[in-house]
Amino acid sequence: MIELVTALDALIGVLRGALLVVAAGVAALAGLAYMVRTRRLSPFGSVGRFVRGSVDPLFVPMERRVVRHGGRPASAPWWTLGLVIVGGIVLLSLLGFVRDQIRTATGLLSGGPRGALVLLVHWTFAVLQVALLVRVLSSWFRGSAYSPWVRWTYPLTDWLLNPLRRLIPSFGMMDLSPIVAYFVLTIAEKVVLGALLR
Repeated sequence: MIELVTALDALIGVLRGALLVVAAGVAALAGLAYMVRTRRLSPFGSVGRFVRGSVDPLFVPMERRVVRHGGRPASAPWWTLGLVIVGGIVLLSLLGFVRDQIRTATGLLSGGPRGALVLLVHWTFAVLQVALLVRVLSSWFRGSAYSPWVRWTYPLTDWLLNPLRRLIPSFGMMDLSPIVAYFVLTIAEKVVLGALLR
């Protein structure tokens, strides 16, 4: 397991550098494309022809999405840059999360049955917190409750959210019950783990 953690550390280091270079390249191309699209640079000069022939095709998929959602086509390069940055952060965070879980599992499983039970409790609460987070994020983006990406969160969170919604009034459009539920789960995990580790 230590070799896997070391390999993940090396991969994260390489990806961090590579993603930084890719983001810098996309930022430079996005700036050029934006300047040509908004006529700050002549679209008929040598730079404009290069951008229209070689750079613009890279931004076409994002441009279609931006236009479909009512945005301006000239902003597509910046949306692409944002996607690269956010995607890179998410990828590095996921790899870091996997590395940390492997480290935690290795340490706890070396403690025998009690360590395995602590690991199971920790992962159970982690899954409940992730389900809560996915459910909240899906409500912000108006995702379908029947989508396979969201549907699994309802059975895992309804048992906690429904009683809290009856107790905690909503403030206008703001529902505070998921925030309270997250803190309840965090406190419950600490209490259960504290009882197990005595």
